Amino acid sequence: MKFGAQLKSSLIRDYYYYYINYDDLKADLKKTLSLNKKWTEKDEERFVGLLETELDKVYTFQRVKSGEITRRIKDAESDVNSVVRAIESENPPDEQEFEDLEETLSDIIADVHDLAKFTRLNYTGFQKIIKKHDKQTGWILKPIFSVRLNAKPFFKDNYEALVVKISKLYDLVRTRGNPVKGDSSAGGAQQNFVRQTTKYWVHPDNITELKLIILKHLPVLVFNANKEFETEDSAITSIYYDNANLDLYKGRLEKTEGAEAIRLRWYGGMKTDQIFVERKTHREDWTGEKSVKARFTLKEKYVNDFMKGKYTVEQAFEKMRKEGKKSIKEIQSLEALAREVQYTTITSKLRPVVRSFYNRTAFQLPGDARVRISLDTELSMIREDNFDGVDRTHGNWRRMDIGVDWPFRQLPEKDIERFPYAVLEVKLQTQLGQEPPQWVRELVSSHLVEAVPKFSKFIHGVATLLPDKVDLIPFWLPQMDVDIRKPSTNYGIERPAQYGSSISGSDNYDDEDPEENIGFDGVAGSSSSPSVRFDNRAPLTDANENTSLLGNGQSSRHFARDHPHLPAFVNKLLATTEPVINWFHDAFLNDSKVSTIPDGTMFISNIKVPKGKRISVPVRIEPKVYFANERTFLSWVEIGIVLGAIAGGLLNFGNGPAVQAAVGFFLTAVLTIVYAIGLYIWRVYNIRKKRAVRYDDQFGPTAICIALAAATGINFFFQRNA
Repeated sequence: MKFGAQLKSSLIRDYYYYYINYDDLKADLKKTLSLNKKWTEKDEERFVGLLETELDKVYTFQRVKSGEITRRIKDAESDVNSVVRAIESENPPDEQEFEDLEETLSDIIADVHDLAKFTRLNYTGFQKIIKKHDKQTGWILKPIFSVRLNAKPFFKDNYEALVVKISKLYDLVRTRGNPVKGDSSAGGAQQNFVRQTTKYWVHPDNITELKLIILKHLPVLVFNANKEFETEDSAITSIYYDNANLDLYKGRLEKTEGAEAIRLRWYGGMKTDQIFVERKTHREDWTGEKSVKARFTLKEKYVNDFMKGKYTVEQAFEKMRKEGKKSIKEIQSLEALAREVQYTTITSKLRPVVRSFYNRTAFQLPGDARVRISLDTELSMIREDNFDGVDRTHGNWRRMDIGVDWPFRQLPEKDIERFPYAVLEVKLQTQLGQEPPQWVRELVSSHLVEAVPKFSKFIHGVATLLPDKVDLIPFWLPQMDVDIRKPSTNYGIERPAQYGSSISGSDNYDDEDPEENIGFDGVAGSSSSPSVRFDNRAPLTDANENTSLLGNGQSSRHFARDHPHLPAFVNKLLATTEPVINWFHDAFLNDSKVSTIPDGTMFISNIKVPKGKRISVPVRIEPKVYFANERTFLSWVEIGIVLGAIAGGLLNFGNGPAVQAAVGFFLTAVLTIVYAIGLYIWRVYNIRKKRAVRYDDQFGPTAICIALAAATGINFFFQRNA
């Protein structure tokens, strides 16, 4: 759908007169060029004036509406606090008062959603009309008008502070003045995490709506409720370690048993003194263990010496032992972890390789980790290595030329990968054996998110920033140029009935020209990773529809439909032979790649792999797979022995024709055993390499049946003619 049509279908009725007049601007361009044939300076001045008028209109409305929402939140805060205080009074509030407050807050939530959608649509409108102007007129307006946009930055409002305030109020109303209490620290009391985590990508168009939906069910987790929220409070930065061979990257990508990731993480700005040293260990299911993240804390001033072995584990935990706030057993466990991390870092020659930065909004009941949802925005991966001869850290454990000043414009493009989407993580405590709530299931199956199993910031950062050092890449990387936006469903933000309705839509727009994915800061997605979608993968159950010998995945039914001039008997013949044709194509000629994602779903993916690269597909290998391969091999050998015995019997006790038949059975037995040995070795090799290939035997059973039939038939033929 073209952007102009999408704008008309997506705009909010009450805001109608305040949107950019995109169609008129486009029509003015076309009319002026058709009349004058050549764009003049006078035309440019007039068109810029029109743009300025539209910008002033949008900016003024956004400022007014934003101020209105802020005042409404302030009034709602006063009302909520008044009702909550009255709970302990002689005249406590009734249920209707809480329901009225909930409806008021729901209407404010809808207003925030509508304003966020308004700003995104208008910002995109300005970007598109400026690009159209530059292309059609030959005059370059984009750099100049970007300055004017930044002077009236209606698109730079951060709704995070509003979301935090609304979440606190909504939680008070939802719990009827009794919010859940508990520790909201950033993991201080928890050292080991065992969770089931599912990851999703979220398009920038859907971020604010997603936050507003989640806060209706879970409050925003605020780590320090005693201070006013600042953007820096949500910043999380991690430094991932690896060596020159990228052994940790390869282990995590291939999901080998015991594969580790070592990172140093801090929360907030660069002045934060507390650094978390973390180790993530992958465990295969057959081991009976769960993948776990363990961590301990260090003061920032000791990190360099600790990672080099100059600062000992005993020194690191000396104060903790003296304070006695943790049990001896806990301290010993942390010391063991610290020794292992320090030993691995030194012996494996690990060094800082990639930094990940993002702002996180976490949703969780304080002190209750059964359900935790986090949304990471402004995600960026930054080089920390010196593999190209550039010493970025200067001997330090992290580079110091950047902090939390996203989008890090001071960095060269080769040093940074600005990820075009937000990352949603849904975490459940699996040891409790609980099912996710219904609202969570509805959320993750909606149009707002795109599932990306096993997505890793570390893996993505290494694969995109160090392409010359890796030949194995994650399965999602080749599909980064496919849009993840989906048609909107009847799921989203709705106003209470008495306030009217506001149903969200997906801003899935296009124009005459393909447009880059541009964020509010004006930073386009990098050429290595524009935008994304996995809808081009078709389930194997639909293989008959998607593959055939008739060309380009066209089934015979579609071929007949698209070629009605064919004689009727040809169409009938195609329909009759389609199952045979498709079987032959799938078994012998299909060049589509078969892949399996961790939930067990199998897909055919016609993915174009970059030259010199291989895709790592998550494949689960258990010990019983090797035993199954051995059993299959022994079964084939058994068949070969039986055929050999038949050949021996015919040779010893038969007459002339039987001897000839014995030769046929003997050759079949030898070929069977040789084939079984070759197939066994091939399977063992691919199982060890965890390759996503077809392990089923496509030829053997058919070949042995044909050989047996031939040998038996020849025997009968000679016996009959003897």
